[in-house]
Amino acid sequence: MAVRVNEIRAEADRVAASHGLAVVDLEFTGSAKERVLRVFLEKNAAGREQLKAAIAAGAEGLPERLAEGSLNVEQISGVTHEDCAAFSRDFGVLLDVEDLVPGAGYTLEASSPGLDRKLSQAADFERFVGCLVKVRTVEPVRNSRHWQGRLVAGLGNPSATGTITLDLAAAKQDRKSRRSGGGTVEIALGNIETAQIVPEI
Repeated sequence: MAVRVNEIRAEADRVAASHGLAVVDLEFTGSAKERVLRVFLEKNAAGREQLKAAIAAGAEGLPERLAEGSLNVEQISGVTHEDCAAFSRDFGVLLDVEDLVPGAGYTLEASSPGLDRKLSQAADFERFVGCLVKVRTVEPVRNSRHWQGRLVAGLGNPSATGTITLDLAAAKQDRKSRRSGGGTVEIALGNIETAQIVPEI
């Protein structure tokens, strides 16, 4: 029996929303004997607004970089161990009751997407403007498929333009990219194979 990934994702979205969370990514991997369903979670927009309010109110127990303002709320997942445990409990019951993962056993893992989170939708690229990212394209752009740079603001909304713009001066490029010229590069969203944030610690 095939695993119905789209149905699983829809249910994961629903359960996550009930906990003030959003699903960033979902993977189903492993052999028949060691299957793993991984769900990567972050606070949803409402959850991030609550975190911003807590920072503004001077709440205690917040990460130091958040409290001092050197880390933007939009750039973190904000997910706690308790969030993941509560989601796993409710989602695991639903998966079993609906039999969405038929066959032998599997392991359900819920976690933060990490500092090097994937970017997959236009909204992700809008939200993380100003961050350093690395991108691999399907088709070469200026003779290279690998780019690293800072997502540039003010050069168009990715949802509207269908492209992202990277400031190449913000990161070292591979030899091919350096030969193709500096400055900025525009990449069509439809030409992005993978993209992720490059942590700056």
